[in-house]
Amino acid sequence: MKRKLQRYSVASGSYYVGESQSRILEACLGTCIGLAMWDQEAAIGGLCHLLLPEPRGAEGDIQPEKYATTGLPLFLNALFKAGATQPNLKAWLAGGALVGPVEDYDLDLDIGGRTAERTMEFLAQRRIEVEKSETGGFFSCVLHLNMHTWECGIDPTGCDRLPAEGRLHRPDPTEINRAMNAIQPIPQVALKILRIMGEDAYDIGALTEEIRKDQVLSARTLKLCNSVFYGSRSKIESLDQALVYLGQTLMIKFVISASINDFFHQAATGYSLCKGGMYHHAVGSAIIAEKIAALTEYASPALAYTAGLLHDIGKVVLDQYFQSALPLFYRDLHQGQNNFIDVEKDLLGIDHTAVGTKLAGQWSFPDSLKETIRHHHKPEDSTQHRGLVHIVYLADLLMSRFHAGLEVDRLGTGALAARLETLGLSTQQFGEIIDIIPLKVLESSPEMALLDR
Repeated sequence: MKRKLQRYSVASGSYYVGESQSRILEACLGTCIGLAMWDQEAAIGGLCHLLLPEPRGAEGDIQPEKYATTGLPLFLNALFKAGATQPNLKAWLAGGALVGPVEDYDLDLDIGGRTAERTMEFLAQRRIEVEKSETGGFFSCVLHLNMHTWECGIDPTGCDRLPAEGRLHRPDPTEINRAMNAIQPIPQVALKILRIMGEDAYDIGALTEEIRKDQVLSARTLKLCNSVFYGSRSKIESLDQALVYLGQTLMIKFVISASINDFFHQAATGYSLCKGGMYHHAVGSAIIAEKIAALTEYASPALAYTAGLLHDIGKVVLDQYFQSALPLFYRDLHQGQNNFIDVEKDLLGIDHTAVGTKLAGQWSFPDSLKETIRHHHKPEDSTQHRGLVHIVYLADLLMSRFHAGLEVDRLGTGALAARLETLGLSTQQFGEIIDIIPLKVLESSPEMALLDR
């Protein structure tokens, strides 16, 4: 009987070690570095997924699995503890891509390159054989290790789901409008919450009463609460109980997240590179945006969370047309090193930021959200709410660079120094900014990171 292999994704800033089993370990790598190591004789192996070369902040505050200098010793010790021996270990190394468009700043910062160098130095010092190394370049990739056969591989991200190149369908404005009208809208209660997020004072009791009127949204909110609090002694059975558990701010975020989940799941397999990829990217970007807003004080953290959650809503409308364009996207993005928005507009006649802005207007979103949706790829073009737009741009960039494999998108780092300066930040602080990303954001259930308070 043929053994069925389970696929296990090793999230950024983590590692997995185990004995021989029916499992394939995978790491989707952009700027990050992935290291697979195994001892076939002892039947022990694992995979480590690193974000950065070394910590920048205070030693007591770091998450050691994120960094080559602190995470690699933990990974190697786990292999030895499981029974692997140094002379028999083999290694494969991948990642560290300059996921473009590539600017001078990418080349100067070279996060992936420096992480790869630290990793190679670590392995050389311990005389561990590196069988294969594919680092740098301009492509995200997947490093995988079969823990049954101990075969290792490195493949370009998303190429396994590319359709055969066929006739491109370019929608006309009438089709775009029809697609927008066909989208199941975000519930009215959630839209009401979104419209008041910029206000300093509001009545959470009145909002809770509004949520109760929408039975579907109430059920989704409670389901999300219980999934996050899985394993707790008591089940959350009412919105009032959820409010006690979560507090006012988290309660609002859970309601919005529950609404957005179904909205993004209307899209199929166009922009998403995995199941739920667009939703996961949205929640991750929202959480990072909230952290940056709290750090810089250039926008309300609650508003930044909401803007991060909604910045890509136009993709849901264009998703059905994107599938036929996917082979051309890969060709033009990866071979031509072109700007994502320009390629999107060239192939589809419109880009997701323009469609998202139309949708936001149709649903009476506040100007702050419309401005963010329209300009998050090029924040300097914003004429108002500039701090918010720059925060979401940076959150989107961090999420796409350090959690590759969720969706087809690519933000450039052109004018990054100026964009950071708008938020009162410097390029020297970039590593510290990356440090604020909660590891739970990079896992399979990003909602768990909502509880990191």
